[in-house]
Amino acid sequence: MNLAAGGWDIDSLIDVLIVGAGPVGLACAIEAKRHGLSHLIVEKNCLTYSIFRCPINVRFFSTPELLAIGDVPFIISETKPSRQDLLNYYRGVCEHYKLHVQFDEKVEQIEVREGVFQVVSTRQTYRARYVVIATGFYDNPNPLNIAGENLPKVSHYYTEPFQFYRRQVAVIGGKSSAAEAALDLYRHGAEVTLIHRGPEIGHSVKYWLRPDIVNRIKEGSIKALFNTVVTRITEDAIFIQNGSAHEQRLENDFVFALTGYHPDFEFVKRCGVMIDEANRKICFNPETFETNVPNLYIAGVVAASKGGDNIFIENGRAHVKLVVRDILAKDSPREEKRAVRLAFAGE
Repeated sequence: MNLAAGGWDIDSLIDVLIVGAGPVGLACAIEAKRHGLSHLIVEKNCLTYSIFRCPINVRFFSTPELLAIGDVPFIISETKPSRQDLLNYYRGVCEHYKLHVQFDEKVEQIEVREGVFQVVSTRQTYRARYVVIATGFYDNPNPLNIAGENLPKVSHYYTEPFQFYRRQVAVIGGKSSAAEAALDLYRHGAEVTLIHRGPEIGHSVKYWLRPDIVNRIKEGSIKALFNTVVTRITEDAIFIQNGSAHEQRLENDFVFALTGYHPDFEFVKRCGVMIDEANRKICFNPETFETNVPNLYIAGVVAASKGGDNIFIENGRAHVKLVVRDILAKDSPREEKRAVRLAFAGE
């Protein structure tokens, strides 16, 4: 069921339609509402779905004040917020501002007709003056491109450890998500093998995780295979290579391929947006976050290159001010444009 708070009129021309109900999408809606612009968020899953999909015991690197949006205080008892803390906080913010959100609708196409966007979802078509794509990249895992990757025992997401007790589990990756999953699985009775194509655990791993995973590897609690790649996966095994011409077979029950994620490039291409193929990055104006399609913007993690720029909630939320500032400047009479920009610059 779709619930749009505040009695939103489905037939109206929306000022700002936002694709994605993550923290940045919510922040964009709040900024639009504050400046008298009508808004609608269209989300293909639930509120802050990328956070919902995180491991149930995860704690985030950022502190609460860096994750807060809409000037709503984020108050918790711990220094680092948990998944549940964030889910509760963003739900509260959405309710506080009575944001208009349509859930369980995937936006499939964005077209321009007679100067108005026609936003086609799996349920209906919306009309909007401006569109902001704030879809992040968590729905699009980087593939291994090997045989067996699509077997049911393979997942690009890790949530909880309990079903893997006394199972042989391979975790592929060398960053925080892989380290966190390997530690959680080990502590809940799984037999864990961490496989990473690099020479060691990544230096970007959260500072409280790195000593833990390094020490568990040293003592042999977690088996680590560095400079190693998985070449194929079967129902009861994985095959690896680490410099030798010959594959090695390892008994295996489950695989977590935590190899990172990327924006939905195919979707933005269908919308007419240019992609820098060399850097695997969506093209946009860094001063306004407007794409080559007039009045179509991006904001948040979706603006990052594949495996490149470090964009998170804490800096992605700043994008929305640039987006809304540009929209207001476009809407203002010529003599007011400079005043709009000066007002935002003084914030």
